[in-house]
Amino acid sequence: MSDPSRPLQFFNDEYLEQCQRMHPEEILAFLDSFRKLHSPRPCKSKLISLKVPENLLEAFKHKARASGLRYQTQIKHLMLEWLE
Repeated sequence: MSDPSRPLQFFNDEYLEQCQRMHPEEILAFLDSFRKLHSPRPCKSKLISLKVPENLLEAFKHKARASGLRYQTQIKHLMLEWLE
């Protein structure tokens, strides 16, 4: 029986072909990033600067507020979702 708290990755044929072309350094970098992303220890946050069109940012903030979410938290959630 699998542990629902552990990440599970599914592989399609295209992904497997891409992996076969990877160099060992790329594989190690991927595995290290995956480990850091799913580490049980909290990671430090890093302040970044990001240019976003004002109308897009305002619409995003409005939708987050209407959903009862903080917009920066929602951005982080979308980033994690995209990586998985």
